Amino acid sequence: MSGGGIVATRYAKSLFDLAKEQGQQEVVFADMAVIAEACRANRELVVLFNSPVINTDKKKAVVDAIFASQIGKMTLAFLNIILTKRREHYVPGIAVEYLKMYNLFKGIETASVTTAAPLDEETRNKISALVHKQTGKEVQLTEKIDANIIGGFILRFGDKQIDTSISGKIRELGKEFDQNLYVKEY
Repeated sequence: MSGGGIVATRYAKSLFDLAKEQGQQEVVFADMAVIAEACRANRELVVLFNSPVINTDKKKAVVDAIFASQIGKMTLAFLNIILTKRREHYVPGIAVEYLKMYNLFKGIETASVTTAAPLDEETRNKISALVHKQTGKEVQLTEKIDANIIGGFILRFGDKQIDTSISGKIRELGKEFDQNLYVKEY
């Protein structure tokens, strides 16, 4: 799911400023996390937001049915304003951008680590410590499991990527072999 560009960032900033003014930053952060996850996990929801055929009242009814019991009144009112202005296709991006703004404001670095098997607590702590050492920020680590990397890990944070995966090493070797200028003489 992408950030959504300038428009999504502006709406997220407006919501962030309002939440800050009302002392609701944490509540709205939790709400936006729910919305971002719902959009990530449910392609149908994103299709609904992007559909020009479905009218605004039906979209509002669906949003109320899905989110009214899960998010705060301010966030729900904000979503209704977005729907009224027919900007609902920006909702996934607004949620992602709000989460980024909140983390930046709180000095939190988000990092994701991909491994072939689940991490144990000691390894998780070592990876968090590595990111903390690099950034000086509190670390929020998300974990993904991908058996295709065979072993090792792929760590992403900020604009950095550390790839110690076996599949990554195999790719590097393949590139080296492709560039090998050695010609075998017969």
